[in-house]
Amino acid sequence: MLLAVDIGNTNITFGVFRGKKLLGHWRLGTVAARSSDEYAVMMEAMLGQEGISLRDVDEAAVACVVPQLEWVLVHMIEQYCGTTPLVVGPGIKTGLRIALDNPREVGADRIVNVVAAIEETNPPLVLVDFGTATTFDCVDEKKAYVGGAIAPGLNISMEALFQAASKLPRVRFARPESPIGRDTITSLQSGLFHGYVGMIDGILDKLIAQLGGDVTVCATGGLGKLIAPESRYIQKVDNLLTLKGLEVLYRRNRLEKKKSGA
Repeated sequence: MLLAVDIGNTNITFGVFRGKKLLGHWRLGTVAARSSDEYAVMMEAMLGQEGISLRDVDEAAVACVVPQLEWVLVHMIEQYCGTTPLVVGPGIKTGLRIALDNPREVGADRIVNVVAAIEETNPPLVLVDFGTATTFDCVDEKKAYVGGAIAPGLNISMEALFQAASKLPRVRFARPESPIGRDTITSLQSGLFHGYVGMIDGILDKLIAQLGGDVTVCATGGLGKLIAPESRYIQKVDNLLTLKGLEVLYRRNRLEKKKSGA
């Protein structure tokens, strides 16, 4: 079994594959102070819901954007699964041409997502990831990763508003019944929801025009299913894209290792 782990700024998402089949997936809050043993106990309990144990894992792949946690999770996998994981970073085989001035700057999660998106969608494409930051990743018709855009995530934007305007009540992010709010709460919901959708489509406007051709727009991340119906551009939503990408990259690098005889 393959354990795929995506270590994000807000959540750690992990799943277990048998071959290409995803058997289950779970989510933990990202806490930098937790030890490898603590993460192991939590993961073991969650995996147990599907009758799986960390001891069943013999392969693993990790994508991490929180440097201080990379070693913690790698050590956990080595100790509790008895295998050294593939860590997404410089030197691994992605099958992706990164046409940037400094390819090393691109976050591991963005590379993994793009690899998975290309497996399922013909370029040119734009991938929107609704995470702690909202990222836009562009792949041209030649399957080259050509860059994108980064904007504040919704939760960051909401928190900044509530911190700066302390009299405003905290509200749940939801699609309002009407764009015209009739009180403070519905006015906030309207501004947050339609403002965020407007930002997404405004950025996509520019990216699609720059890429040219018949561009497909995909989305991943928690807000994808809520935003997609309101967007003029988002056609597909897949919240498991990162885990799928880790499985693809692991398989690709294992094959390359066999070819080289390593």
